Amino acid sequence: MTDQENKDSAFNSIHTLINRWKDGTFGEILDDWRWIFSYSKKYKGAILLYTIMGMISTSLGLVSSVASKYLIDIVTGFQKSKLALLLIIMIGSSLFSLLIRSIINRTSARLSIYINNDIQADIFDKIIDADWIAVSNYSNGDILNRFNGDTSTVSSNAISWLPTIVIAVYNFIATFAVIWHYSRMMAVLAFVSAPFMLIMSKFLIRKQRDYQKKVREMNSNMMTFEVETFYNFDTIKSFGITRQYGRKMREWQAKYKDVSLTYNLFTIKTNIFMSVMGLLVQMISFLYCLWLLWNGAITYGTMTLFLTQRANLSSAFNNVIGIIPTFLNSSVSAHRIRELVELPKEVHLSGSSKIDEYVKSGFSVEMDKASFGYVENNEVIKNSDFIANPGEIVALVGPSGEGKTTMIRLILGLIRPQDGWLRIKASNGEYIEANADTRHLFSYVPQGNTILSGTIAENMRMVKEDATDEEIIEALKMGCAWDFVKKLPDGIDSVVRERGRGLSEGQAQRIAISRAILRDAPILLLDEATSALDVATERQVLRNIMQHRPNKTCIVTTHRPSVLSLCQRVYRVVDMQVTELSEEESSCMAMEF
Repeated sequence: MTDQENKDSAFNSIHTLINRWKDGTFGEILDDWRWIFSYSKKYKGAILLYTIMGMISTSLGLVSSVASKYLIDIVTGFQKSKLALLLIIMIGSSLFSLLIRSIINRTSARLSIYINNDIQADIFDKIIDADWIAVSNYSNGDILNRFNGDTSTVSSNAISWLPTIVIAVYNFIATFAVIWHYSRMMAVLAFVSAPFMLIMSKFLIRKQRDYQKKVREMNSNMMTFEVETFYNFDTIKSFGITRQYGRKMREWQAKYKDVSLTYNLFTIKTNIFMSVMGLLVQMISFLYCLWLLWNGAITYGTMTLFLTQRANLSSAFNNVIGIIPTFLNSSVSAHRIRELVELPKEVHLSGSSKIDEYVKSGFSVEMDKASFGYVENNEVIKNSDFIANPGEIVALVGPSGEGKTTMIRLILGLIRPQDGWLRIKASNGEYIEANADTRHLFSYVPQGNTILSGTIAENMRMVKEDATDEEIIEALKMGCAWDFVKKLPDGIDSVVRERGRGLSEGQAQRIAISRAILRDAPILLLDEATSALDVATERQVLRNIMQHRPNKTCIVTTHRPSVLSLCQRVYRVVDMQVTELSEEESSCMAMEF
C-alpha cells in the first residue's frame, strides 16, 4: 500500500471505531482480540523479548543519528575532539541495530508460523467436528478464504501488534525528546508537521474510496467470470462456444482497463498534490533551519539531525496511526474465524463403542416414526419407518429431490431426526442412535466423482492406510475394477489426475466402490454409486459384495430398476414418506428396465 492509502485506511478505521463505540459494538472487537491473545499468550516471553529488542533497535538508531550530528560538527569545524569514538559509536550502533532488526524479523516470522499453525489446526478440528447443517450454511470458497486468508491476517498480527504499538509509541516519544533537547521550537515544528499531512489527506478519502470500490468490484466480477469459465470448461468446449467466451473475456478486460486507468490517473493527481504539500512542509522546516544556522543558533550537524529526525517523527506518527487499521482488520478476520470455531459440534453419544465387538456378525439399520426437515415446518421425511439387516441389499427409490440423500445423511448420523429415531442395532439386540461415533461402521460411496489426484493405490489407501497391495487388488476385483486397472502401465501405482481425469466415469465409480469394499465396514451405503455402470457390471458388483461379505448390510439409492431384483426390500421415498413396497410392486418396477 502507498502512504496515501495507509493514511486513508487509518482515517476510515478511526471512523469505524468511533461508530462501533457509539453503537455499543466496540466490545465485540475487544472480544475478538481476547480470542487472538488466547493463542499468542503462550508465546508471551518471546513477545516481550520482541518488544525489548525493537526498543533497543530504535534507541540505537537514535544514538547513530546523534553520533552522526557530532561527526558533522567535527568535519565542519565546530568540534575537534572524540572523532574516533564517535565513528565507533555510529558504525557500531548501526551494525548492532541491523543485527537486532534481522533477529526481530526472524523471530516474528517463526512466531507467526507457530500461531498460524495453532489456529489452523484448531479451526480444522472444529470444522471437521462441526454440525453438518451448520457447516453447510457456508460455501466451500468462504470456508477456505477464512481458513487461509483470515488465519494468515490474524497470525501475522497476533505476535507483532502489541510490540508494534509499544515500539512505535516509544520511537515517537524518543525521537521527539531528542529533537526537544537540541531545539524546542524545532520539536514543536516537527510535532505539528507530523499530523498536518494526515489531516490534509482526509479531504481525498471519499473519492479514493469510491475508486477503490469500483476497481475491486470489477476485479471480483472478472474473477467470477474466470472461475465459472474454467469450472465449466468441458461444457463450453462441448457447445463450441469458446470464441464467444474469448470475446467476453476481452470485454471484461476492456472494462477493467478503463476503471483501473481512471483510478491510476486520480492516484497520480493525488500523489502530486500530497507531494507538493509534503515539499512545502519540508521547505518550511529547511528554511527555518537555515535561518537558525545563519544566526548561529544551531550547528550544521544539529540541522542535519533535525531534518532527518523530523522525517522519522512523521514516520513514527504514521506508524502509530497505522496500527488502528491493523487492529480493526485483525478483529474482522478473527470474528470470521470465530464464527467457524464456534459452530455447534456434532452429536457424540457415549457408549457408541460398546457395540463394536459385534462387527463380524453385522448390524441392522432401523428407523422408527422418524421425521426431519432442514427448515422448520418444512419436513423432507415425515413419520417414516425403515429397516435393513445384515446379508440384505435394501434399495431406496424415488424421484430426485424427494429425500433419498436425506435418508443417507440420517443413516450416517450427519443429521438427526427431529421426531422418532434412527439407530444401529447389533446382533445381540444392543443398539445406539446414529451419531458421529457410529460413522466408522459405514463404507460410503456418494454421488459424483470422488477420485483424488494421485495413484490408484493412494486413492484406495485413503480408507485403510496399512492396506497391502494384495488387499487392494482383491477389493478391485470385487468392485469389477481390476480388469482395467491391471492393463494400466503401472497397475495400482498408475497416476490419475484431479477428479479422476484419465478415467471414464464408469471406471471412476468402480474404483470408488472398490475403495468402500476395502474399508470393509459392516454397513455399505451406495448413493447412486452404480449409475455409470452397465447393467451386467452393476449386478456383478452387488453379487460379489454379498457373496464375499455375507454379513454386510448394503443400502443403495437408485433410479435404475435393474438392481431391484437383487434386493430383499425396496423402499419408495416420495411425498415425505418412506414406504416399503410389496414384492409385487418391486417386481413390476424391476421389469420396467
